[in-house]
Amino acid sequence: MTGRLPPSASVATPITGVKMHAPAAMRNAAALTGMLVQHAPETGLALELASGTGQHIVSFARQMPGLIWHPTEIARDRMASIDAYAVESGLENIRAAQMLDATKPGWSETRNGFSLTVVINLLHLISTPATCTVIAETAQALAPGGTFVIYGPFRRDGTLTSEGDSRFDADLRRADPAIGYKNDADIDSWLKEAGLADITRLEMPANNLAFVARRA
Repeated sequence: MTGRLPPSASVATPITGVKMHAPAAMRNAAALTGMLVQHAPETGLALELASGTGQHIVSFARQMPGLIWHPTEIARDRMASIDAYAVESGLENIRAAQMLDATKPGWSETRNGFSLTVVINLLHLISTPATCTVIAETAQALAPGGTFVIYGPFRRDGTLTSEGDSRFDADLRRADPAIGYKNDADIDSWLKEAGLADITRLEMPANNLAFVARRA
């Protein structure tokens, strides 16, 4: 799913057993959960793409108990971490982590009917064609009226708006010229091209953005 990444990207370290800890997930979990509580449907199936360590999905499932959460990943060590966090939480609305590369066309043919799909801190780590595939497949995976939420760092009007973002984007592009920060206007266009509507852009902490869109 991801290209070559610098050490500063997608950081997670082992802690207890198979559990892994991502500092970024710990920092943004509360803000993300609060945002989702406001915009997510109350019931239905929820899909998280590239779930990472599992720290996020436990927070989501605890605060949104009416949703049945389906985590996905491409790395087996992270899948094991997700399941470990889920078991430790005791929550009954988290399903076992499933292997899924969301950048490959066609996955929505076997995974669909979701009331909510969430993708967090992924799009800057993949290419533009891969990003378009994620968005197009997600649109098809949503149930009618379903909600798609994207979160991460983005360019505003083509511009990087902080020194930290400029450094990180440069690190990403040195590691792989095909990846890096996507532009906010492009995300809006790609969501519309995929047939999604009612697009809302939300300012988030640490200079991040969230996009909320719905399938008609």
